[in-house]
Amino acid sequence: MTKVQAKALAWLAMDPDPNTRSSLQTLIASARADDPDASRELDDCFATRLAFGTAGIRGAMGPGPNRMNRVVVRQTAAGLAEYLLAHGGGSAVIGHDARHQSAEFAHDVAAVLAQRGLSAMVLPRALPTPVLAFAIRWLGCAAGVMVTASHNPARDNGIKVYLGDGSQIVAPADAEISAAIDRVAESNDVSAVPSDAEWITLDEQVIDAYVDAATSLVSGSTERSIRAVYTAMHGVGGDLLARVFDRAGFPAVVAVREQQQPDPDFPTVAFPNPEESGAMDLALALAHSSEVDLIIASDPDADRCAIGIPDSAAAGWRMLSGDEVGWLLGWWMLQRGARGTFAQSLVSGSMLAAIAASASVKYRQTLTGFKWISRVPDLAFGYEEALGYCVDPAHVRDKDGITAALLFAEMAASAKAEGRTVQDLLDQLAVDHGVYATAQVSVRMANAGLIAKSMHELRQHPPTSVGGLAVERLDDLEQPIDGLPPTDGIRFILEGGGRVIVRPSGTEPKVKCYLQVIEAVHETDIAAARQAADASLARIATDARLWLG
Repeated sequence: MTKVQAKALAWLAMDPDPNTRSSLQTLIASARADDPDASRELDDCFATRLAFGTAGIRGAMGPGPNRMNRVVVRQTAAGLAEYLLAHGGGSAVIGHDARHQSAEFAHDVAAVLAQRGLSAMVLPRALPTPVLAFAIRWLGCAAGVMVTASHNPARDNGIKVYLGDGSQIVAPADAEISAAIDRVAESNDVSAVPSDAEWITLDEQVIDAYVDAATSLVSGSTERSIRAVYTAMHGVGGDLLARVFDRAGFPAVVAVREQQQPDPDFPTVAFPNPEESGAMDLALALAHSSEVDLIIASDPDADRCAIGIPDSAAAGWRMLSGDEVGWLLGWWMLQRGARGTFAQSLVSGSMLAAIAASASVKYRQTLTGFKWISRVPDLAFGYEEALGYCVDPAHVRDKDGITAALLFAEMAASAKAEGRTVQDLLDQLAVDHGVYATAQVSVRMANAGLIAKSMHELRQHPPTSVGGLAVERLDDLEQPIDGLPPTDGIRFILEGGGRVIVRPSGTEPKVKCYLQVIEAVHETDIAAARQAADASLARIATDARLWLG
C-alpha cells in the first residue's frame, strides 16, 4: 500500500458524505489495480491542501484535502470558529448559492459553528452573495460565510469569509484562520457533528430589508423607461433582480429563459462567466429579436454585472467592457451627488482617476479584489474591471451585481429621456478625458510552477518596448509602491500614458496581462482616436501573448 493510499483510507474513516466515500473507494481500488489515471487523480486529491487565503477557499469538488468536500468544509468551519472565539465570539450568518452541495456545505458550516458555541444563522434559500454581505451588517454579526464558487466552472465550489464590517477577510485574519484550519486538520476529527447542533434558519425579513435598501437608491428618480434583456447565467440572481426592478418601477426584464433558473451544471455555457466567449450568445440573440434598450447579465452568484448596449457597428449589439461600465457608473454616481472617495483596483483602466479629478473628489487605487476596495475610507463608489461594482457601500461593502444593474438602468433611462444613448455618454467621456482603451490577455497554465516561472522570466528579462512603444519604467509590485502593499505583479509604464500590468490570477490557474493605452481626442474626432487606440492595443496584446507562450 502506498502512502497516498494509506492517507485515502484514513480520509474514508472521517468522510460523512456517501458520494465522496464511494468515489474515493473506487479511486483506491483502481489505483491498487495499477490504473495510471486513477493513481494520478488519487495523488492529486491528497498531494496538498486547498489553500485558505484572502479569497477564502475554492476548488474542484471531490474527495481528499485538495478538493472541496464536507470534510474540508467542516475543517474550515472549525478553524473559523477557533478564530472567532479567540476574538470575542459572536454570531455568524451563512449563505449559499445553487451549486452542487452548496446548501449541504452551508448547513455543515452552521452546525460546526453552533457545536462550538457560536450563534449561527442561515439564509432561507439560495441567494446572491450581496445579500449575505448585506445581512452581516444588518444583523450585527461578527462574521459571514458564503458558499459559492462565483463564476468558476460547474465542477468547483468554495467558501468566502467576511468579518463583521461586511468586507472580505484580509491579512492578518486570513493567515490566522488558515493556521487554525491546519490545526484542526492535523488533530481533530470533525466528521462527527452532533445531529442536534442547532442553528437559526432566517425568514424573508432579511431579503425584504435588502430589497428596501436597494430600491431606496433610486427613490428620487422619475425616469424608468428602460427595458432590458436579462440573463441570470443559471445562477441565483434572476428572481431578486426582477423583484428589485419591479419594486423600483422599471418595466419587467425580458429573461433569457434557458438561463433564468438555477442549474449547477450550467448547461448552455462552457464557463458561467459573462466575460467568457460564447456566454452571452443567448442574451445577444434575444436582444436582437426584442425591443429593448440594454442587456444585463449576472454571474452565478450575482455579485458581478455585465452590460450590453445597441451598437450598429457591432452587428447591432455589443457588450461593454468592465472598465466602460465602471467609468459610466462612477460618472453617474457623481451626477447623483455622491461624494467621498472613488476607488478602483490597480489593474482597472484609469479613466476613473480623471473623472474624479474633474469633480474634485478623492480617488484611490487598491490592490486587486474587493477585499481591498471595500476597505477604502469614506468609500462612495468602487469598481474592478472584472465586472465588480460597489454603488451602495453604506449597505453592501462588496461588489453587488443587483444594485449596479439598477443604477445603470437609471442612468440609461435618464439619458434616454434627454434623447441620448449610453454610447453618447461614453463619447462625452472620451471628449472630456481622452480615449482610454483597455483589454486583457490571459493564459491558462497547468500548474503554479509554470506561473511562477513566467513571472520570474519577465522580472529577469523585461522588454524594452511593447507593441512598438518604449517601456519608460518597470514597477515590481512585490515592492511597496504608490502606497500599496506588496503583491505578485509587474507594471510596465509605456510612452504616451499606456501601461501593462502582469499578475497571476487569484482564483484561477492563469497569468493575466491588463493593457491600457490613452489617445487624445483632437477636434472631437472620437472615431479616429478610438481606431488609433485599438490598433495600438492590438500590437501590445500580440507582444503580451508572446511573453506568456
